[in-house]
Amino acid sequence: MHTWTAPEVGAFLASVRENRLYAAWLLLATLGLRRGELLGLRWPDVDLTTGRVAIHNTLVMVDGKPAMAEPKTAKGRRSLVLAPEVLEAVRVHRVRQAAERRSWGSGYTDSGLVITTEDGRPMHPETLSGLFVRQAKLVGLPPIRLHDLRHSVASILLAQGVHPKVVSEQLGAMPPSRTMAAAILGAAETLPQAPNGEVGAGRADG
Repeated sequence: MHTWTAPEVGAFLASVRENRLYAAWLLLATLGLRRGELLGLRWPDVDLTTGRVAIHNTLVMVDGKPAMAEPKTAKGRRSLVLAPEVLEAVRVHRVRQAAERRSWGSGYTDSGLVITTEDGRPMHPETLSGLFVRQAKLVGLPPIRLHDLRHSVASILLAQGVHPKVVSEQLGAMPPSRTMAAAILGAAETLPQAPNGEVGAGRADG
């Protein structure tokens, strides 16, 4: 298993800052969400006023079709606090999604999900993973799996001196502190913009 350092995560985020899935990458990188948790996140579970998200569902593939399932453990159900920069990105994402809905008209699928394809359908987990891997290669970052980004979150927190038990609880049960977001976003702000590349192609079925 390989992980990224805070500057490497920051470099990735800098490279996707103008992308339609920027909010998705921020949520993954600052909260340590699982891929299915991100793709199963619904707008009713996001409070854009208080800046909190509630993890209730995870998106899984059943016979090749997306389906909602409960988190694997009771600790998977949790309420998370968004850093101001992440909250703003989620707000911008919602505005963009509304514009996509208008553009697609009757062809839009109103799934109620936060992260979707451009026409509103649930995004295949492997599509998201593929976008991540391609962008990391484009930026010249060490190759890791999307799931390893979650492990990177843990590694960065441990490197900052956070107790292992707290890190475990933070990623699975307790609201994370803003330490993680500050470390990642701070690193991103000190780096030049990288090529935007092809991340975020919206209609892929995976």
